[in-house]
Amino acid sequence: MPAPRRRTPPGRFREEWKNRALGGESAAPMPFAVFFAPGGIAFHEGNLQTKSAGCVRLPHQEAVAFFDYLQVGDKVQMHSDVPATA
Repeated sequence: MPAPRRRTPPGRFREEWKNRALGGESAAPMPFAVFFAPGGIAFHEGNLQTKSAGCVRLPHQEAVAFFDYLQVGDKVQMHSDVPATA
């Protein structure tokens, strides 16, 4: 069963940890995961057409680039222009 849809939390974070090949809390694949927020929120490769459980899904090439570039401790700022009701 897929995880319920959640918004990516806005705010300032630090990269916490990385894993090249991982299943997430909902057992969904999360390749090239870079975790930055409580609750297992990460940048990772994923299907852009399905609902998210709060993570930032990226196409394969971008996920690899984020994984290679971002290091544990790096600062990340998340913001959105999408209204909370969207």
